[in-house]
Amino acid sequence: MPSLAAARAFNASFSPSYTPVAIFVGGTSGIGRGMAEAFARQTKGNANIVLVGRNRSAAESIIRTFPKPTVSGVTHEFVECDATLMKNVHRASTELRERHSKINFLVLTPGVLTINGRNETEEGIDRKLAVHYYGRWRFIKDLLPAIENAQKAGEDSKVISVLAAGDGQKIDLDDLGLKKTFSIPNAAHTAPTYNDLMVLDLAQRYPELTFVHSFPGVVSTGGAKNSDSRLIRSISFLVPLFSPLMYSIEAAGEYQLYALLKAGKGAARTGATGDDMGMEKYFGSPEAMARLWEHTEKETAV
Repeated sequence: MPSLAAARAFNASFSPSYTPVAIFVGGTSGIGRGMAEAFARQTKGNANIVLVGRNRSAAESIIRTFPKPTVSGVTHEFVECDATLMKNVHRASTELRERHSKINFLVLTPGVLTINGRNETEEGIDRKLAVHYYGRWRFIKDLLPAIENAQKAGEDSKVISVLAAGDGQKIDLDDLGLKKTFSIPNAAHTAPTYNDLMVLDLAQRYPELTFVHSFPGVVSTGGAKNSDSRLIRSISFLVPLFSPLMYSIEAAGEYQLYALLKAGKGAARTGATGDDMGMEKYFGSPEAMARLWEHTEKETAV
């Protein structure tokens, strides 16, 4: 388990011969913000960085803190997207590909903290699962051509989905999407297994690329204040009492960036400090992988 100082030093050693392109979906708050800020800091602003999310003012505020680039042509941008809708993900991905023909790092961290029941979007997908799995899968699938272009150019070509590696459960292959058996605990433990299957399947299909599913630990993100659940909002004032036991956004950002930068080709599952956890608490199977891919293609088609 590396210390924060060790992880930060490793990140600071990242010095590519090219100007990297990094996309942070969910980068306007929480862990995504921490990772984007760490990446900007460690590259001294000399990277094309795109924050994807719903809050333009938050993105612009974050971008203003980035170090000013000394390399010409570098951009720090925002792309608006509500990732609960697959049509929005597809639109945002199209815009991203038009702006960047090569993508070196795709970081997926969007999240929702809720204890409300199943809440379907107009596309028939539960909002929690849309943010924690379906939207992430669609972003990766749509942006793969640009990620492959980076690999073909001999550059880094990596994807990380920050959710809850190691916190899954066996999934019901006859109820993918939880239309019949939805519950808050079921959704909370099903999405991690979906993410596990996603990165392993992608690594088999695209063996020259890197796919990571990570568990960031308990992070003080401030998400409780913005929850759509009244109960969670009402007790959010208690969160600071537990902050000594939680990772700060800055620490989580450095550790998750470390997990991404050190990962080699193929699939990896990593823990809170970026350590590889191997196949510990993995609940998938080849059949589950194939069934989930087919299901997800249909659910996210636009």
